Amino acid sequence: MMSKELAHKPVLINEIIKLTGPKDNETYFDATFGNGGYSKEFLELTNCNIIAIDRDPFVNQIAKEFKKKYGKRFEFFHSKFSKINEVMEKTEEKEIDGFVFDIGVSSMQLDFPERGFSFMKEGPLDMRMGQEGTTAYDVVNSKSHEELADIIYYYGDERNSRRIAQEIETYRKSRKIETTLELAEVIKKCFPNKYYKKHPATKTFQALRIYINNELEELHSGLNHALKYLKKNGNLCVVTFHSLEDRLVKNFLKIASQNDKINKVLKPSKDEIEYNSRSRSAKLRFYEKNNLEFGYVPIENLGFKQS
Repeated sequence: MMSKELAHKPVLINEIIKLTGPKDNETYFDATFGNGGYSKEFLELTNCNIIAIDRDPFVNQIAKEFKKKYGKRFEFFHSKFSKINEVMEKTEEKEIDGFVFDIGVSSMQLDFPERGFSFMKEGPLDMRMGQEGTTAYDVVNSKSHEELADIIYYYGDERNSRRIAQEIETYRKSRKIETTLELAEVIKKCFPNKYYKKHPATKTFQALRIYINNELEELHSGLNHALKYLKKNGNLCVVTFHSLEDRLVKNFLKIASQNDKINKVLKPSKDEIEYNSRSRSAKLRFYEKNNLEFGYVPIENLGFKQS
């Protein structure tokens, strides 16, 4: 699986390399290891070191292969953004030259129906990135109409949230919703039967995934940790794929940079979109740490509520 997946470059990698300018003996933190695409580019380009994390246990085998190939230049921890401080306590490095975050669902999660992330493939209603805790099945079949509507609207920006929640509640009176395609069909009933630029279930599945995995709070925590451990003149690259996460990152970096112009945003080229359709909605935000002392930023200061 490693060679197949790594045949495709990770999203906006050329731009990240150009902005970061990796050098020999520097240390970079890959906060979303996944299939190892970003880590591989850095490790092959220079004689640098990588600390990588991922909350998904399915990537552990890929990390083992990296360890065999790159030795002490590569360290991997099965962990998540909110635990970056604990990871740093276990490493020899106490400062980082650059952090990279690729936010959202990975291709290896979407490509395996048994993970329950895709509304295009039959699978159990799971959607857990870390394989622990509440599943999408639990949320869809136990939350009240009002709670479901709030989740779908807040985390998915779905204007049809109340109708979708009502349709789910009506459907589950006769039977539980057990699979991804079953839920997708319930959602489709809430939309006119016509051509869509996006599948009608897109925003609802996004909302459930973000809610179940506590993604906004995790992202907020990860950004705070990254700014804490970055060296002076170190940099932070964050790739997002939808407006909710991008707004959080944008607001965070605006505060971090004290409104200066370091907070850059880049989008993929037409060529990249052609060979990698996943990159279509991607945005890259870049920040370079300056002399300023930076303190913890509460999530409420970014326009989001604490769950």
